[in-house]
Amino acid sequence: MSDKIKLDIISDVVCPWCMISYNHLQAAIEDLNLQDRVEIKWLPFELNSEMPAEGEELRSHLARKYGSSKADSARTLATIKQAGADYGFDFEYFDEMKMVNTLDAHLLLDYAHQVGKQTKLKMRLFSAFFTEQKDISNRNVLLNEAAAIGISIEQSQVALVDDDIRNRVQTLKSQWQKMGISGVPTIIFNGKIALTGAQPQSTFKEVLLELIEQKK
Repeated sequence: MSDKIKLDIISDVVCPWCMISYNHLQAAIEDLNLQDRVEIKWLPFELNSEMPAEGEELRSHLARKYGSSKADSARTLATIKQAGADYGFDFEYFDEMKMVNTLDAHLLLDYAHQVGKQTKLKMRLFSAFFTEQKDISNRNVLLNEAAAIGISIEQSQVALVDDDIRNRVQTLKSQWQKMGISGVPTIIFNGKIALTGAQPQSTFKEVLLELIEQKK
């Protein structure tokens, strides 16, 4: 039996709570000194699979999808910004910010897993979108962000048109629908325990400790 704790994180790169949740999880892992005993895999989820190429202005998107007023949106974004700051991540929301299509990002993340650079790319894309105000639906942006963590532009270009990668991503997205998973982040521990939402660091520590006990 492998000594590794396997964490499958179902996530989208335009989901702020996914970044917040990961920070809480990572802090719990570091508190327990489990860095070498945890194996993380990021799995694709599109919050807005029908999002057109031009994207949608963020506040309009929140109003349409969640019925949020301008004041509601402002409060939510302030909460997110503070939650990020508490763990050293900078959410830089701006007036012209758009919600964008993320399919190409998931294709590259699938490839990045194959070459051992998936978490690096995931973090790079979170920072590009939320901190650096970049359009991560733009293929040139994606190619450059992947290059920044050691995936060549040529490798990324091939990955973006690879039918096997596209089919795998689409199959996984359909699988979550069949399983009734409708929100992210959802983190599955060793294929059994699932937690949804940005759980606190303490909750992640409890689950990890339980899994360690089971391996003794």
